[in-house]
Amino acid sequence: MKFQIPKYKQPNFDQEPFLSAPDAQIVEVKIDGVAPEHYHGLSIYPEYFKIKGKWILATESRMDGVPVLGSDGTIQVVEFRNLKIGDKVIVGRTEGGREGIFVYAKGFSSNDTDSELFAFRSGRSRETAYSKDYNELYDLLNYEKDNGYIVWVLGPAVVFDYDSRQALSSLISNGFAHAVLAGNAMATHDLEAALFGTALGQNTYDQQSPPNAHYHHLDLINKTREAGSIKALIEKEGIKDGVVYSAITNKVPLVLAGSIRDDGPLPPVIADVYQAQDEMRKHTRKATTLICLATQLHTIAAGNMTPAYTQRNGEIRPVFIYCIDIAEFAVNKLRDRGSLEVTTLVTNVQDFVVHLKNNLIKIGVGS
Repeated sequence: MKFQIPKYKQPNFDQEPFLSAPDAQIVEVKIDGVAPEHYHGLSIYPEYFKIKGKWILATESRMDGVPVLGSDGTIQVVEFRNLKIGDKVIVGRTEGGREGIFVYAKGFSSNDTDSELFAFRSGRSRETAYSKDYNELYDLLNYEKDNGYIVWVLGPAVVFDYDSRQALSSLISNGFAHAVLAGNAMATHDLEAALFGTALGQNTYDQQSPPNAHYHHLDLINKTREAGSIKALIEKEGIKDGVVYSAITNKVPLVLAGSIRDDGPLPPVIADVYQAQDEMRKHTRKATTLICLATQLHTIAAGNMTPAYTQRNGEIRPVFIYCIDIAEFAVNKLRDRGSLEVTTLVTNVQDFVVHLKNNLIKIGVGS
């Protein structure tokens, strides 16, 4: 079957309590970076605000953002630190419409009523059957390749294995990635594998640890800093494979956000957390599918800054979020945020990526 994006069901504002609801209250910012008292904090769901008698959908929604009425009459989502004196912030803490604020959590809800109220294994765990999830993801990514914006959020585990590193590189080269978000470790160990055949000193294929291989990731960082950039290193060392190589050669944006424990770090790693957040957000706000692999902190960060919906060609559509990790706690942490479209798979990310490559890229079509 041809993949179809779920249809969005608009609220019916031609009924109560919407008709008699007042306009949303607006208070101007008095101090840069400080929201007015009783400000409204946004959720991940579509939110509507009554302005001059008309219900207006926020251009996007994002956890812990503040709704600001723009000069063009649109509702903008602004981080607290980016509020400026004079910004018109919508205030109010109720969500059912009586303050001119309506949080709409049922826009993409299924009308399926056949499910049992009580059922075994209704959570997501190592015992869950994932065949249907894989098949739906294959269809989704084939659609999103040409019609969406696929953002990958990567932990280093995905490049520790020879096959998964090659598989993800192939997926990027064949158009199944439009942006990659990661940290210093993923890029470092991917380039280490390209140059030395190891990741954190261990051979990515046979798991052997050659003499002094524990120096390899530091040597790699040092060489990159000497070259001045990752691109310059790739050219200087003749690197021809890997996730970073595929992203750079295919002009896929690569955002590397730093952390306090980073070695080096590599030259493009963004040390300022707010600058890194801004760069990540450029891609999460465009995302139509987000795939997070084995990185709890990056996953939660990216998930929280990703809208639950987006507008494409005038249509409102869901943003699909996938979280894959071997630890049940890690996947449930993101799912607990209440997103409309988070699908979690408790599995080895290396096996997951290889499955995707084998099913999305046919022999003789891609590599």
